[in-house]
Amino acid sequence: MRKTFTFCTFLFVSLLVLAQNPCPQVIPALQQWTGGKGTLTLPAQGSIVINTADKDVLYDAATILAQDLKELLGWEYAIRIGKVKNNEIYLSLSKPDEQLGEEGYVLRIANRVNVEAPTAKGVFWGTRTLLQMLYHQKAKLAKGTTRDWPEFPNRGFMLDVGRKFFTLDYLKEQIKVLSFYKMNEFQIHLNDNGFPQFFDNDWNKTYAAFRLESERFPGLTAKDGSYTKKEFTELQRMGMVYGVNIIPEIDIPAHSLAFTHYKPEIGTQEYGMDHLDLYKEDTYKFVDALLDEYLSGEEPVFIGPDVHIGTDEYNKKEAEQYRYFTDRYLKYVASYGKTPRMWGGLKWLPGKTPVQAEGVTVNAWSFDWVDPEVSIKEGYKLINTCDTYLYIVPGAGYYREFLDHQWLYEKWTPWMMNRKQTLPVGTPGVLGGMFAVWNDQCGNGISQQDVHYRSFPAIQVMAERMWKGDNQQEVPFSEFEALCKTMPEAPGVNLLGRIGEETSLLTEEATLNGKESIETSLQEVGYPYAVSFSICPDEKPNISGVLFKGPHSTVYTNWENTGRIAFTRDGYEFAFGSFILPVGQWTDITIKGDWKGTSLYVNGKLQERLEGRKKRVYNPKYNRLESMPIQETLVFPLQYIGDNINGFKGKLKNVKVLQE
Repeated sequence: MRKTFTFCTFLFVSLLVLAQNPCPQVIPALQQWTGGKGTLTLPAQGSIVINTADKDVLYDAATILAQDLKELLGWEYAIRIGKVKNNEIYLSLSKPDEQLGEEGYVLRIANRVNVEAPTAKGVFWGTRTLLQMLYHQKAKLAKGTTRDWPEFPNRGFMLDVGRKFFTLDYLKEQIKVLSFYKMNEFQIHLNDNGFPQFFDNDWNKTYAAFRLESERFPGLTAKDGSYTKKEFTELQRMGMVYGVNIIPEIDIPAHSLAFTHYKPEIGTQEYGMDHLDLYKEDTYKFVDALLDEYLSGEEPVFIGPDVHIGTDEYNKKEAEQYRYFTDRYLKYVASYGKTPRMWGGLKWLPGKTPVQAEGVTVNAWSFDWVDPEVSIKEGYKLINTCDTYLYIVPGAGYYREFLDHQWLYEKWTPWMMNRKQTLPVGTPGVLGGMFAVWNDQCGNGISQQDVHYRSFPAIQVMAERMWKGDNQQEVPFSEFEALCKTMPEAPGVNLLGRIGEETSLLTEEATLNGKESIETSLQEVGYPYAVSFSICPDEKPNISGVLFKGPHSTVYTNWENTGRIAFTRDGYEFAFGSFILPVGQWTDITIKGDWKGTSLYVNGKLQERLEGRKKRVYNPKYNRLESMPIQETLVFPLQYIGDNINGFKGKLKNVKVLQE
């Protein structure tokens, strides 16, 4: 009997284990999961309930969750304070928990959903997991409990908006994307400049921009795109409620051509006008006043805990003065109660002049420029931003177009500080990692969505590595990659222009008079795609008549009265120069686009491919020819056919969209 009982008990336990729900697939993966039995199906109309004692702290999280449920699933959820019932979502704070820390949470799914954490941020991260589970499991939640927390506290993305302008709406959407994947830092590089060889080797002609409104220095702010103080403060506030720390960066004393364009007397001719003159009193007066404008007062513009001052890539001849300058402004930023950040540069610029280390965070970006072991010993905190592995520079031909997602998933950790130094696991002072997008090639035609096409998969894999850590034994890269492709960018965000399946937008013949438009069911379609239509322009077409229009781009017929098809986006204009669209007769047109370029097909045959054009220049500094590839890409606009002011005149039919 003993043997029989033991065997039956073993069989029962084995069956019980087998009946437990497997770990839900989310990004980043969960640290711990205890599976239950069965599923919970939440109603399409329901309630988010906040614990009464926590209503003030958790109301923002509940509000965003309700909005996201609407965006992601079309659900209508009301917010209520008090006791929770079955089939509801309950948010509450719990006691401090050393393992969960500042960002961890517990998510329990039984007859209702409970999200609890020691902090409001932890609860918010729990709601991100819940949303992903609902989306991936098609609203049927596997019962069970997760305890989840990040391996690294700092998980970030840096975007260069100095060399290429990104709209405020784009930055807001990036906050949502980062938040959806529990990435908690967004560094915004606010000023920079191009390379003079692409601007007639003339510093005065070389592109440079500072993107913030300045009242103390009227005329300093870029004319082709900027943010008001109010907009930038509100952006930081939005980041706070989404769990994302916005880190403003004003890059000095190199990369500073925007400042010397405004005030030439503070630039140095010896090292190039993108270098501030570190010996002039006027330089320090200007930088003091500029930083003070955003840091001082009862309502400062920079409201977050961190401010970045750049300080990289200055000429090596001025190491001592560079170190003095860096030390001065680290202390200056700290005097306003902020944690100063800088790019690592002290290895390349060694000297006797001490530089503040206590309370300073360093982006460890280059083996040549920063020694992580020395930096930690001196007291700096490090964020791994290794250029070899974590830099994207679109169209440049150096660094990367896309991060190596498989290598990052299978091999990389933030302890790999550069190609030659890997610190021991657990080394104090390493806060985490950050990848960066640099837009070095000013004027190369790159679009915001081209950048997003490169950065979004990087966000997913970096989030996985820095929150979960090594998970390849449980989930091979092929499975992770497949999961990435099925996950949304974030609730309400579709910068990739995913449409799901082939769509017919206009089947029957429509006649447009040039002063009307047809709204479609799609906004735009992203790479790779094919948009086909039959078109018969009027005998007297509008000049540059709008054929298709969307949130980010426009397609025209009779461009500048040439009869050509063209498109615009991000301030750039592109035309198919080899084909004139005949008036008064039908032509079958297909436009295909991918991340490399755009193709025009006429009556089924390839007419022209926009890809491969380069701007070639001579660089006297290195006595060589250099080239800048032009990005002639298009995320195709579909929101409107025609335009109410200056639209296409003629007939159109058989408008079809296929995402390949």
